[in-house]
Amino acid sequence: MLPISFHSLYKERVWGGRALTTVCGRSLPEEDVPYGESWELCDRADDQTLVSAGEYEGLTLNQLWQSKREVLFGKGYEGLDRFPLLIKILDCQKDLSIQVHPPLAIAEKFGGEPKSEMWYIAEVDEDAKLYVGVKPGVNVGSFAKAIEEQDVEAHVNVLSAEPGQSVYLESGVLHAIGAGHLIIEIQQNSDTTYRVYDWNRLGL
Repeated sequence: MLPISFHSLYKERVWGGRALTTVCGRSLPEEDVPYGESWELCDRADDQTLVSAGEYEGLTLNQLWQSKREVLFGKGYEGLDRFPLLIKILDCQKDLSIQVHPPLAIAEKFGGEPKSEMWYIAEVDEDAKLYVGVKPGVNVGSFAKAIEEQDVEAHVNVLSAEPGQSVYLESGVLHAIGAGHLIIEIQQNSDTTYRVYDWNRLGL
């Protein structure tokens, strides 16, 4: 069986750029638009990647999941209505918001979905930063005060990474990708994000 390829879904983001063209060689839908995400494999109700060639050309990922599940994906997924992963390429030319994806118990309480994710660092600019988790000693009160005083960065762990490294983020871990990263993200099939702090970019 030959590999199955899919058409990508391109998402405009205020923090995006054009690295999907300059680095990845993609032809993007519109010029001068900051594309921040390319959804490579997606089975969401409102977003479906389509098979681009071959025997299953034109079928959605969900159609393959429903009709060819055991043949293409193997056994053991009978209880899942959708393909359980969402795979993206992220072109982060500006800082993303400091955010968190809810763990299962909180997601269920508020009608969202949990999302653990993994970042594979494909390209990175010198001095680019990743923000992962709060520093020891930070509590709800001190963190709320940091948001009010616009001092969140001082309360979050700041990391640096090199191409080829990866970072695993379990649901519930506060995080942000800093400007200057090209990242492949493999995540649970979820699109629930709670944005905590957006660097004082008002009106977005």
